[in-house]
Amino acid sequence: MDGEKGRGLKRAGTALIVAGLALVGLAACDSGETSSKGATTTAKPTLWNPCTEISDDALTAAGVDPASEEKGVAGVPQSGWEICGWMAPKFGLTVYTTNKTLAEFEAKPGNVGFTDVTVAGRQGRQFKIEGDRRNLICDVVFATQSGVVQLEVTNRASLDGLEDPCVYLNRAGEALVPTFPR
Repeated sequence: MDGEKGRGLKRAGTALIVAGLALVGLAACDSGETSSKGATTTAKPTLWNPCTEISDDALTAAGVDPASEEKGVAGVPQSGWEICGWMAPKFGLTVYTTNKTLAEFEAKPGNVGFTDVTVAGRQGRQFKIEGDRRNLICDVVFATQSGVVQLEVTNRASLDGLEDPCVYLNRAGEALVPTFPR
C-alpha cells in the first residue's frame, strides 16, 4: 500500500509541475515578448487613446466641447483603431490612432493631395478625401513610434461661409498636437 501511495504522490507532483510550466508558457505568450527560442508572439501593443489622453483643457483650447465626446465611428469601436471625436459650433474634430504607417495612408484609394505641413512645430502629411467637392474635410497624419495619429476637422455641412477646414485644423492642432505621442 505504501508503494501505491508513493506512486500516486509522485504522479500528482509531476502533474503539478507540468501544469505550472503550462501556465508559465501561457503567460509568456501574452507578454508580447520574444521567447528564448526566437519566436515572437502575436500580442498587439496598446494604442494611444485620444479619449483618455487628451485633457479637457486641451480640448477647450482647441475650440471643441469636451462633453460632446464620441468614441469610435458613430459610437461604434473600430478594430485596430482608437477613435475619439468632439464638436464645435462650426466643425467636428476627430483624432484617430492606428498602427498603420504613413505609406499605407498615402497608398489608400481616396486619400489624395498629400503635402508636407507643420502643425504646432510637428511635421505631418496633410491630405484631402477624394470627392470632397465642398471642401468640408481636412486631415493631417503624424508618424509615431507605433503607427500614426490622424487629426481630422470636418466643417458642418449645414452652415455656409465657413473657413477652410484646414484653418480650423491648424488652430485646434496648436492645442492638441503637443499631446500626441511621438
